[in-house]
Amino acid sequence: MNSPLRKVSIFVALMMAALLVNVTWISVVRTDDLNANPGNRRVRDAEFASDRGAILVGNTPIAITNPAEGTFPFVRTYPSGPTWSSVTGWYSYDYARSELERQYNEELSGTGSVQAVSRIIDLLVGRTRQGANLTTTLNPAAQAAAVEALGDNQGAAIAMNWESGEILALVSAPTYDPNRLATLDLSQARANWDELLNAPDEPLKNRAVREVFPPGSTFKLVTAAAALESGMLPSSELDAPQSLQLPNSSRSMGNSTNCGGTTVTLEQALITSCNTAFGTLGMELGGEQLRATSEAFGFNSPSLIDLPSAPSRFPTELDEAQTALSAIGQFDVASSPLQMLQVTAAIANDGHMMQPYVVRTVTGEDLKVISSTEPREVGAPLTEANAQLMQQMMEAVVSDGTGRPAQINGMTIGGKTGTAQSDPDRPPYAWFVGYAQEPTVAVVAFVQSAGVERDDISGGRVAAPIFTAVLEALR
Repeated sequence: MNSPLRKVSIFVALMMAALLVNVTWISVVRTDDLNANPGNRRVRDAEFASDRGAILVGNTPIAITNPAEGTFPFVRTYPSGPTWSSVTGWYSYDYARSELERQYNEELSGTGSVQAVSRIIDLLVGRTRQGANLTTTLNPAAQAAAVEALGDNQGAAIAMNWESGEILALVSAPTYDPNRLATLDLSQARANWDELLNAPDEPLKNRAVREVFPPGSTFKLVTAAAALESGMLPSSELDAPQSLQLPNSSRSMGNSTNCGGTTVTLEQALITSCNTAFGTLGMELGGEQLRATSEAFGFNSPSLIDLPSAPSRFPTELDEAQTALSAIGQFDVASSPLQMLQVTAAIANDGHMMQPYVVRTVTGEDLKVISSTEPREVGAPLTEANAQLMQQMMEAVVSDGTGRPAQINGMTIGGKTGTAQSDPDRPPYAWFVGYAQEPTVAVVAFVQSAGVERDDISGGRVAAPIFTAVLEALR
């Protein structure tokens, strides 16, 4: 073989080797990513030609696939769509998936690895691929109560069994109808998408789990827990001046309530939601202690719920002024409603923090359970003794303090109000987090925009009625 032919042969061999390496890389390494890519129409066409599994509350479907005529043999349908949209999300040809439809797409579409045998059998017998069904932990009465109580407000409400971590209700408001995006009239679906995406009240945002906000005074629960863990008691005294000058700053911190004196106990500070007492406490504890306690509750870590979610944040570097502001849930502290619910639930559960979950079982077409979720402890941010001291103080908040609007006859309730400043041009956010001893339920209510005068916005006035409505539905 002469030199030119040898060079051409070597070049062709190298090109063939590169081609084989690329094919192998795509087949072995990139298959899952390519199949999951929303722009992969071949995969989407195959999914829309399959019988997608149902999402169930008890035996009632809240997302189901029905036969259709036209390009695709099936269409996704959402009975009572607006009630459950915060949980189901949407399933759309052009706009992919969200919430459970996204998180459990492989199981619902029948493409999961554990469903491989079923797919082979379906192929051999010429049967349409059948996806798995999801059975959720949700309670219809609590969900409906949360939707009604939130109304047209921008906000969120979540209820959870604090003993098990089961999510009983999860609503982001305003809701929307996912049927508008699931329609197989693609031109109509695009028009609906544009309308929902550009709506001023932003209904496609999931404020319950995928958005974070200043938690305001509800974060004082974390600061109080840090104080107890450092050796303080509810009777420990704190300085509570009418105005607290922030160190090395021209700003000062004031109180929106009467603290009851310029020196108050930790319990009294929580009962009255005394800003200056908690600002002083935060500086005494220091930023490192506050961050360690907040991270023990789940801040700065991915959320463990089985829904797409955003992590809550506690700042990593703080000076004294920033520490004081962070201690009352301001500065750069940002939390999802789910995160503040977990804080409350851990306190109610004697310091044991449970993994929150929405899906109880995944069941195949043969009704066999493919997977199931069992209650699982994921942390212990405070001792049992200190958790019980926190319960004592939170119950005093509801019986004697800012949380009085959350009282329900015949129920022992602990809670904390919160009003959070976000921007001078935007009304404050209203929060209420709390729990009941019987039933064993924790609830968070958050209102981003209530449509009322700025001076009328507070956690007790705006958010607590949502809390009580959800809790009453679970009695």
